[in-house]
Amino acid sequence: MASTTTASTAMNGAVAAPVIDIREVSRAYGGEGPPALSGVTLSVRAGEAVSVIGPSGSGKSTLLNLIAGLDRPSSGSVTVDGVRVDELNEAGSARYRRAKVGMVFQFFNLLDDLTVGDNVLLPAQLAGMPGGEARRRAASLLEYLRVDRHTDAYPGRLSGGERQRVAVARALMNRPALLLADEPTGALDTASGDDVRRLLTDLHADGQTIVLVTHDLDLARSCAQRTIELVDGRIIRDVTTDGAGAGGAGGDWGGGPRGGPGRRPGGGAAGVGW
Repeated sequence: MASTTTASTAMNGAVAAPVIDIREVSRAYGGEGPPALSGVTLSVRAGEAVSVIGPSGSGKSTLLNLIAGLDRPSSGSVTVDGVRVDELNEAGSARYRRAKVGMVFQFFNLLDDLTVGDNVLLPAQLAGMPGGEARRRAASLLEYLRVDRHTDAYPGRLSGGERQRVAVARALMNRPALLLADEPTGALDTASGDDVRRLLTDLHADGQTIVLVTHDLDLARSCAQRTIELVDGRIIRDVTTDGAGAGGAGGDWGGGPRGGPGRRPGGGAAGVGW
């Protein structure tokens, strides 16, 4: 997936900037309650898959919304793929999401009055991608995600797992630097959830940078090489899959594919051409 941050090392050997760089971020919503986030510092490198876990009200969704530019911090900075997200106005935030971020939600958020193919094409149309290129990419993504037979169907006729695959195709349409997934298996049965779990694992293996918010510890362990735990708006744990701590917030995270997307025979995953 083409991005200015898919390579972790510059030609001169210097370590490239992280895809996500969050510095001392707090978010308070008023009133007398505690802040949703308090002094969070976090860095995610290209190719990493990071799961964010914690109890309800711990700040998981707030963190995801700040990264997506759907909310602004009360203090601190949020930089994604070189963009200071916290400084963007509403129009700038919309452009940023089209160019840099793919989002997958618990309840799919597909448009029921559009076909599967048109749902997937929509982000490219909004971004001004040429029609022929957009149709070719949509067809490749739907084939890669094994829902191409449903291109002309409407989302309501698909199973939950199939609709989530369509949602992932839509999220990947504009080759985002970052894929954000908010409880992507929360509305699915066990079999469909396992299907989406394998899909996210495959995407990570192909080099996609992923931040996954979930209550499902099995999903967190299987899809991510690094797990961050939030409690009361603070990071209390940050570990990699080998059990070694990541050094706390702001540390040297390590781990993860460093050379960008894996290339399968034919150029990219199933010919998608990331």
